[in-house]
Amino acid sequence: MRALLLAAATWLLALPALAGVEIDEFTTEGGLTVWHVEERSIPFVALELRFRGGASLDPEGKRGVTNMMTGLLEDGAGELDAQAFAKARDALAASFSYDVRDDALSVSARFLTENRDEAVDLLHKTLTEPRFDEDAIARIRAQIVSGIRSDLKDPSSMAGEAFAARVFGDHPYGSDTSGTLESVAAITRDDIIAAFEAAIARDRLYIGVVGDISREELGPMLDGLLGELPETGAPLPPEADPSFDGETRVLPFETPQSVAMFGQPGIAFDDPDYFAAYLLSTILGGGGFESRLMEEVREKRGLTYGVYAFLAGRDGADIIMGSVQSANNRIAEAIEVIRAEWSRLHEEGVTAEELQDAKTYLTGAYPLRFDGNGPIANILAGMQIQGMGTDYIDSRNDRVNAVTLEQINRVARELLRPELLSFTVVGQPEGL
Repeated sequence: MRALLLAAATWLLALPALAGVEIDEFTTEGGLTVWHVEERSIPFVALELRFRGGASLDPEGKRGVTNMMTGLLEDGAGELDAQAFAKARDALAASFSYDVRDDALSVSARFLTENRDEAVDLLHKTLTEPRFDEDAIARIRAQIVSGIRSDLKDPSSMAGEAFAARVFGDHPYGSDTSGTLESVAAITRDDIIAAFEAAIARDRLYIGVVGDISREELGPMLDGLLGELPETGAPLPPEADPSFDGETRVLPFETPQSVAMFGQPGIAFDDPDYFAAYLLSTILGGGGFESRLMEEVREKRGLTYGVYAFLAGRDGADIIMGSVQSANNRIAEAIEVIRAEWSRLHEEGVTAEELQDAKTYLTGAYPLRFDGNGPIANILAGMQIQGMGTDYIDSRNDRVNAVTLEQINRVARELLRPELLSFTVVGQPEGL
């Protein structure tokens, strides 16, 4: 029976989404705001919880503690140790996952309708009674340390960390969410409990639910699941002040290929020109082989297998960033081409054909994101935390199509700053 339920859950996750997504926004009796899509065709529910703050809440000197705490949430809760908890979850064919990033901690739950009450009770334990057993802490700490040691030898990870430290400095964005060998070694069980109390609170909670459950059933379920959470958590961190000097800096490392991370100031989602900037970044460095950077750096010159650039928005900072890898004797040329293309786009803008191709790509790809209850629940939580309205799904493609050639070329002149485009290179680059 357990195998059949697991197979059923896997099958349900793979089902296509509804042709349309009708969002029901309501407030439970307990005061929780919920975005809900009722879909009764399959006996399955996807629940997504998002807590604003994430790893940015790490106290000074304790970098990595929220990441460690998040990794421990499913490692035993209430009267169940890690092994007993895993058995109970699997017997219900339920799926729980926990993740943390710079700005948010997410909790994802998937369960069958027939096991809903039992699955929610089990999830409730992880959010209100995590055990944080010492043996589990030791195990998770060892896994994190292993990952950090691996990253210290990986040029891509090294470039990402060096670039972040250079751009964001002492702000939490300037260091990896996993922490350092020193900070992780210093984390105690009391630190983990404090991180849990800082991050898991109702004042920063966003909820998305999709599946076989009505509003009348969902409200009491969520109040029972989340009603005991603390009302407030730790203060959110201040906004960052990204710094770009337009220079190329090299971190020497013995490797046959150099890795370069690059970026400049970006644009906020609520800016009236955001969708023009989104299309611009797609033409510049997104959209696969059709982007300017792929055409110039890879297709014409064969300098790399891949190069990209995109809008990287965070709660406390907005930048444009990208990456390229190339042989040590060719990375200087790759960087020169990227700088030249950045300047050309800034000065000349895009063509009408490029704009139309980018619109076709973005509007055609968007519906593919809604490929099941789980992805839709994830999108609902993300929309809320980003400040979108419930009409965004229906209006998003219209906003993309509304961008004119005149607008996008004005944005290219105003947003792209070739003099601030900064590169951080890890490797043994020749000519830099």
